[in-house]
Amino acid sequence: MTTKRLTTISMLIAMKVILSILTPVKLLNFKFTFEAFPILAAGLLFGKLEGFLVGFIGSFLYQLLFSGYGFTATTILWILPHALSGLAVGYLAGKKKDNLNFNTISLIAIFSALLVTTLNTLALFIDAKVYGYYSKALVFGSIPLKIISGIMLAVIYATLLPKTIELIKKIAK
Repeated sequence: MTTKRLTTISMLIAMKVILSILTPVKLLNFKFTFEAFPILAAGLLFGKLEGFLVGFIGSFLYQLLFSGYGFTATTILWILPHALSGLAVGYLAGKKKDNLNFNTISLIAIFSALLVTTLNTLALFIDAKVYGYYSKALVFGSIPLKIISGIMLAVIYATLLPKTIELIKKIAK
């Protein structure tokens, strides 16, 4: 791995943490944020390992330093959704390497959003059971809102990512 590539990945991790902190909308267990953007960029540009690392390290740093929860028994459950999303994005991008257009990126981003929503709901369910605050409404009530916002963000990401990836390619090579 070159120094430029390592630096680019580190910057994407930092961007993931910052975008996690800068959450424009946060209601109970729903947050509307752009934190997936650098994970998608890393997976599309570099592949599954780098997508995984940006998701894992970025989520770990956010969870540990800025979430307000620190390190708990369920921390790994909150880190895995974005880490596995980065892995999946990198894998899917590798399969479609020659055809990363708006439609392909949209489908990959929508899949990523649905994966993160599913895994975050599972994490919330387990966390709620472990710590005794379970409520069906709390755990499952915001799923439609999460799906709609995930699809909206996927379209925004698909619009911005091709140009962003081209710019990063110029810097990282």
